[in-house]
Amino acid sequence: MPFPRSAGILLHPTSFPGRFGIGDLGIEAYRFIDFLAQSYQQIWQVLPLGPTGYGNSPYASYSSMAGNPLLISPERLRDDGLLAEEDFHNLSAFSADKVDYEQAEQTKMPLLKKGYDNFKDKATSVLQQEFEGFCEAKAYWLDDYALYTALKKAHDGASWHTWEPEIAKRQPEALEQWRQQLHEEIFYQKYLQFEFFRQWSELKSYANMRGIQIVGDIPIYVAHDSADVWGNPEIFCLNEETGESALMAGVPPDYFSATGQLWGNPIYNWEKLQRLDFQWWVQRFKAMLDYVDIIRIDHFRGFQAYWSVKQGEPTAVNGEWVEAPGEALFQAIAEQLGKLPVLAEDLGTITPEVEALRDQFEFPGMKILQFAFGSGSDNPYLPFCYHRNCVVYTGTHDNDTTVGWFNQLSDYEKESLLRYLGCTSSEGIHWDLIRLALSSVANQAIIPLQDILGLGTEARMNMPSQAEGNWGWRYQPDVLTGELGDRLKTLNETYGRAPTVRGEG
Repeated sequence: MPFPRSAGILLHPTSFPGRFGIGDLGIEAYRFIDFLAQSYQQIWQVLPLGPTGYGNSPYASYSSMAGNPLLISPERLRDDGLLAEEDFHNLSAFSADKVDYEQAEQTKMPLLKKGYDNFKDKATSVLQQEFEGFCEAKAYWLDDYALYTALKKAHDGASWHTWEPEIAKRQPEALEQWRQQLHEEIFYQKYLQFEFFRQWSELKSYANMRGIQIVGDIPIYVAHDSADVWGNPEIFCLNEETGESALMAGVPPDYFSATGQLWGNPIYNWEKLQRLDFQWWVQRFKAMLDYVDIIRIDHFRGFQAYWSVKQGEPTAVNGEWVEAPGEALFQAIAEQLGKLPVLAEDLGTITPEVEALRDQFEFPGMKILQFAFGSGSDNPYLPFCYHRNCVVYTGTHDNDTTVGWFNQLSDYEKESLLRYLGCTSSEGIHWDLIRLALSSVANQAIIPLQDILGLGTEARMNMPSQAEGNWGWRYQPDVLTGELGDRLKTLNETYGRAPTVRGEG
């Protein structure tokens, strides 16, 4: 659906300041929302919120519907009487500008476990009833996730397809035996999800009250080692004997990679999904709409046709395009959930068929300014080529920051860009690109916080070709100044992106 003209900021919650080594849903999250409201933003975009595994990528989660326990705020548990301030004495010393995921986990998880113990002993009857209601309402994904996570812990983190065959293949007697054996751990995992959902829901309500809508990512594929695949093997293309991916996801060779990208995620069994009226996808969208107001679909083109690679192939070269039932899927979701508040990540090699699917449902596509200046005047990322129903970014979480990107351009490319912008100097180049995005006809303009702060490559969130060392950037608590907010407020007023009615808070 087309959205009103507005502006927003891209920032993942792990990037908030705080004393526990990783950003969370505590006071700094509320201060950030206040900054958004004061600077006349109407959008906060986050990355996937699920529990992460190797590499800490939010796009490789153990569940497409669960929340990351590391985002739970211990200070809010303290405010609820489940922890005490003395529990925070002798905390580890953390870097203020980088997440140390391992150290953060070693610090936060014992605190969350203590909060859980106190919840069992001291929680009010109202809080206990809230927990029971949560478990009942979310059982369609929570039961499998809690059991999967408990089983994974009992198997020292091993992937589900290496577990004993009877539990890997979900034989009913084995499932019941393990449920009884792991009852306490299962309960604990449900509690963690309850606290995450409670804290996130309160934060979202505060954002909405202040006139901020939250945009969240839904990656098209899920990790093979996840509660989704273990709990629903029939809707994925798996090797029946080993449980491994029989068909793997990726993209074909292109200008950027001679061997393409082999992601390894299992391909969906779309025929089976369609026979089941896409219920798993409907549930997934339903779960996402509990967390966010607008859903950004990652790798949208895969809903029209996807690149399929057989198990055993070392690269993505020997794959094939296979048509997907995207039209039937989105119709089924809309019939059950209503008009879809969706943004389509339509980057990469996009065909007329993909554009037709996007436009049939009026999903806004994406425009990236960093892609606009490497060719001629027909480049679709140049602002004068835009249609209104799109969202423009200076860059995304996969791009370098605008300052870092500009610094690595050739002298000729720099001169061409400055000529396009009508600038005689590159000083403040990030503000020039921000102004270009905000002044465009695109209905929505979303800017990474790193670009608003004018930071270089050191603040880059993700390098797609690099397996480790990503997702770590954090900002300092004193950088969101009134002066910065006023500058953004003025730009949003100037370019017609200011809200007509402000939320109060």
